[in-house]
Amino acid sequence: MTLLTLPYRELPATDIGTPNLSSPLRYLVWLGRKQILILSGAVVFGMGWMLSQALLWAAVGGAIDHGITPRNPTALWHWVEIVLILGIVQGLCGAMRHQLAVANWMTATYRSIQLIGRHITASGTAVIDEIPAGDVVNTVGADVMRIGGAFDVVGRLVGALVSWIVVSIILLSTSLSLGLVVLLGVPLLASLTTPLMKPLHSTQATQREAAGRLAALGADTVAGLRILRGVGGEEVFLANYKEQSNLVRVAGNRIAGPQAALESGQLLLPALLVAVVTFLGARDIVAGRLQPGQLVAFFGYATFLTTPLRTVIEYIISSTRALVGAKKVLRILNATSAVEEPSEALAWPEHITSLHDGLTGVTLHRGQLTALVTETPAEAAEIANRLGRFVGGKNDVRLNDIPLAHFSLADTRRHIVVSEVEPRLFTGDLRSELAPRGAGDDERLITAMAAASALDILDALDQGFDSTVEERGRSFSGGQRQRIALARAYLTEADILILVEPTSAVDSHTESRIASRMLSIRDQRSTLIATTSPLILEKVDVVLVVRDGRVSDQGAHRDLARTNAWYRSVVLREEDE
Repeated sequence: MTLLTLPYRELPATDIGTPNLSSPLRYLVWLGRKQILILSGAVVFGMGWMLSQALLWAAVGGAIDHGITPRNPTALWHWVEIVLILGIVQGLCGAMRHQLAVANWMTATYRSIQLIGRHITASGTAVIDEIPAGDVVNTVGADVMRIGGAFDVVGRLVGALVSWIVVSIILLSTSLSLGLVVLLGVPLLASLTTPLMKPLHSTQATQREAAGRLAALGADTVAGLRILRGVGGEEVFLANYKEQSNLVRVAGNRIAGPQAALESGQLLLPALLVAVVTFLGARDIVAGRLQPGQLVAFFGYATFLTTPLRTVIEYIISSTRALVGAKKVLRILNATSAVEEPSEALAWPEHITSLHDGLTGVTLHRGQLTALVTETPAEAAEIANRLGRFVGGKNDVRLNDIPLAHFSLADTRRHIVVSEVEPRLFTGDLRSELAPRGAGDDERLITAMAAASALDILDALDQGFDSTVEERGRSFSGGQRQRIALARAYLTEADILILVEPTSAVDSHTESRIASRMLSIRDQRSTLIATTSPLILEKVDVVLVVRDGRVSDQGAHRDLARTNAWYRSVVLREEDE
């Protein structure tokens, strides 16, 4: 049972490894090596399952020739016992083979999904910048399943090849002509399907491209539905969707030809083999070269050999689909991130004293609540992304006077959290929304919600923290989504928390409560708030004024409001004198 439960215990894997991204085939080989244990188990039981089916006909033939024909009850019962044992072995091996086949399918599929998730997390927007979001969704929802399908067939494929060899040896030792027919006929018939592989591969790739564009178009239309209704563009986009949907249908129909021809070979080609073997076997019986039991066995072998042949054809189809799916996965995994990992990452410092941006002069100190005032929110977001190491290129950000680029991205994301302007909520219960990594006990959650002035949201929910958050948090208002996102940011307990306009959608009374509680919940940690709200600016330790890309002034809000005309124009909306 340990063998069967192993893949479920390993996923998601703690150390998923570094895949070979040089080609789809090498990626599939890498996946196979990562699950070699359960692949080997599937092969062993696959061989046992196939061989027990093949040898069953030898036992039936033996029972006829040695038990029934000579009327020998003892020999007959002996062969009946062999038939029974082979049936039991076939049943047990079949059950184990099926379970391991499912395990192989799931492991390959979900390892690929985990790789994609890890890469998207590490690369930020790099993937979506290169690949439409619909293509990414289709790859995770469909293409990785095709990859798993190829690993599902591996155990049966090896069993099919081994059983074909064993049966061929039996046939050659019994009848040279029949043995040669099987030995040469099976690979010959299988090779007849090869010319169909290239057009099948091509049409499947075309259909997947069209389906990806359709998903992207649908996602964009749904996301912008309110805008489309406002400008009267629903009919235009509906027509575009119909046109793309028709292209997907046409591409799918084109797959039918080569795939139908390939799959029909699973019936036609084995039938031809059965006919030839049966004819030759019957001729040998008439000539006295074979016994009746051997003829029955030969007929059974010819019938059985359709299973290995169908399995080979099935694997050809599955591996073709897997190569198409792997190509889609590699397209995502090869999307280059603007932020690179260091060759040798430094250990994250135990105590953080400062985070400094040499380009703008913005500096955060430990335990200090700092505000950032810029002319536009976009400028503030750019500075926040640079401090959080979300942008590449020249990035002169230093942590404790050490370049931030010398630390791993995983440590950076864990200890420096940047909360975006537009809060993103995900489907699920509120508890997992607030604390995705777990450890979301009610006391911690309530403390964070109170600091974000969001307890009224919790009180309005019938099931409290177990209430369901709908897609994109659409059941909440903009201000409620913003406060839930702020509580979630607090719960990360990040050493450095960077908030961009965290109260832009709330009323002044709520904003005042949030400002007064922010210092206590972020005690002894560094916090930067990009805002132009006087209610927040009055509560912080220091305000940094960024003008023309550099810190031009800093100090307390009241002092800056009195001495800095540009600051007054931005924060208090007063014109320069």
